[in-house]
Amino acid sequence: MTSLRLTTDARQHPFVFANAFNSGDGDLVEQVYEPDALFVRRDGTTVSGAGRRRANDEFQRLGLPITVRPRRVEVAGDLALLIVDWTVGEDIGGTATDVARRGADGCWRYVIDNPFGVSVPAG
Repeated sequence: MTSLRLTTDARQHPFVFANAFNSGDGDLVEQVYEPDALFVRRDGTTVSGAGRRRANDEFQRLGLPITVRPRRVEVAGDLALLIVDWTVGEDIGGTATDVARRGADGCWRYVIDNPFGVSVPAG
């Protein structure tokens, strides 16, 4: 498996995700998450593990690059709240509300990836 270079700077984590996503390699995308991290689907349901992998694969199969624009990154100790505007191609996008945690290795990984932010129905 190819290894991804993670970041020790929470502000750079969305760009690490984008690089992994744009590689087309789902294994690289998985490396930006903690093993039990949650992905919030558009309908508000949460998935982890293989379900999270499938959710990201759906976007990657479009064959379009993702562009990210961090709006806010707030760090409190080993946790970070990331508000990130993103687009896949020209027609798909949103404002993510994500939570990342700094691991023992000093690198950041998503704990909660909510790509549609507050536009997701409460569930």
